Amino acid sequence: MSIGIILKLLGSLALLMFGMKSMSEALQKMAGPQLRHVLGAMTTNRFTGMLTGMLVTASVQSSTATTVMTVSFVNAGLLTLAQAISVIMGANIGTTLTAWIMSAGMSFDITSAVYPAFFLGIILIYLKKYRYIGDFLFGLSFLLLGLGTLRMTGTEMHLGENQALLDFFASFDPDSFLTTLIFLFLGGVMTFCVQSSAAVMAITMILCSSGALPIYQGIALVMGENIGTTVTSNLAALSANTQARRAALAHMFFNVFGVIWILFVFRPFIDAVCGMVGYDVTMAKGTVETRVFLANAAKLSFVLAAFHTCFNVANTFILIWFIPQIERFVCWVIKPKKVDEEEDFRLHFITSGIMKTPELSVLEAQKEIQHFSERMQRMFGMVRELLKLSSSETNKKDNKAGDFNKLYTRIEKYEGISDNMELEIAKYLDSVSDAHLSDDTKAKIRAMLREISELESIGDACFNMARTISRKYNAKADHFVEKQYEHIHQMMELTDQSLTQMNKLMIGRKESFDVNRTFNIEHEINNYRNQLKAQNINDINNHEYTYGVGTIYMDLINECEKLGDYVVNVVEARMGLR
Repeated sequence: MSIGIILKLLGSLALLMFGMKSMSEALQKMAGPQLRHVLGAMTTNRFTGMLTGMLVTASVQSSTATTVMTVSFVNAGLLTLAQAISVIMGANIGTTLTAWIMSAGMSFDITSAVYPAFFLGIILIYLKKYRYIGDFLFGLSFLLLGLGTLRMTGTEMHLGENQALLDFFASFDPDSFLTTLIFLFLGGVMTFCVQSSAAVMAITMILCSSGALPIYQGIALVMGENIGTTVTSNLAALSANTQARRAALAHMFFNVFGVIWILFVFRPFIDAVCGMVGYDVTMAKGTVETRVFLANAAKLSFVLAAFHTCFNVANTFILIWFIPQIERFVCWVIKPKKVDEEEDFRLHFITSGIMKTPELSVLEAQKEIQHFSERMQRMFGMVRELLKLSSSETNKKDNKAGDFNKLYTRIEKYEGISDNMELEIAKYLDSVSDAHLSDDTKAKIRAMLREISELESIGDACFNMARTISRKYNAKADHFVEKQYEHIHQMMELTDQSLTQMNKLMIGRKESFDVNRTFNIEHEINNYRNQLKAQNINDINNHEYTYGVGTIYMDLINECEKLGDYVVNVVEARMGLR
């Protein structure tokens, strides 16, 4: 075999993998947000969940993308793990469409149709309005060109006449169960190494169609590929959260269970699939005319695609009735980490390694920002509690000095967490923005970067208030008079209302959010601050409290007003107002 042919083989595989990736990303750019809404709405029971997973995966040509969306919905509490398992089962059926596209590419010479598609694609890309359709056409064209080149290379290599290759496959006893296990293992290892089940499927189709690889061993490779692709997702999920690891394990359990039961009915099942496609299993080379033999062998790519579909459909039909048991099993195997999640800095939704699709990564980041926003309101609640504990009467009565210091330390820790969250989310968004994104997604990322910056400023404002309260408490300064406490509590109540509105927006959909409510609270805070500022000067002049106490008092009032401004900035960024 010449170096030129090997390079051609590797290059055509690279074209195939790049085409698959480009096509999938283009489809997600066209339909990503809508598919997210479909996934959230159409999973009322296990059957609709399965159908949804199948349709979404067939639409975006990526079971990884569907799994990622599903896990993010489980994390957000929009789907139960049981519903997610049904969606993943459907995704396994949806992903078999790829095998049918490839079998068509292997069976017919479609390279001549690719070049007009490239020409049309580049025109659509330059017509900005239709550039995603152009991207899809380019991806599909690269995929088909890769398949066509692979097919021609396979023909040039004369694999069916390569005696060394034929002897290698002939050295395995076709009737031996051990042979099936060996090829199953080989398929898993190849998929794990290449990191592309599509590439391994293409290689298997070439070997089978050329007559070099018997159909039974070819199907064993396809079964191994099903397991190999789940090993990759489980390794990627190791650094992820509990629900992501459970979803990945459920995916592996689905495929491993399917392979186990299919091994018991291996020959009859394959013979049934071959009969359905019209492939004659008994036809051997040399017993019929070469033309007849090659025509029969040409059907093998369709046999592989049909087996892939039948295997996943049958497996889903068996396991869909046992989803609660699968859920219990994965929950038993993967137990949640025993950490205090409030005090432990950890990104809950963004997972390293498991993200493959930039368009859908934005959803993960949005959930993380929502969690960040909720954490900041909890931090503000701690500041209000700290103010209560700082009252000298309260401390004398209940001996709360230890509680005060403990709460202050907790607020200080939250401030560090807010800094880390801003940096980690920004770093993640920066890595996502390196990919080719739609204009809508780019705008979302810019808005998110502004949101996290303003949320971190809310954390700073909360910590500034806590430091002011601590400074007054530790200096044993005069305590606030009763009306000062009333004014601070009223200002803090208004600030907390603005934070509640912000979190409503973060959780819900911006179309149904009344932004005027936030602006009205902000005007109320500003007016109240101005009123208290003027009143504070009069109270100091009237010797109702000292200038030092008045300064600390106004520091807290001003910090609440600043915090309100940061909230408005977050809301404006989320609503896309500025």
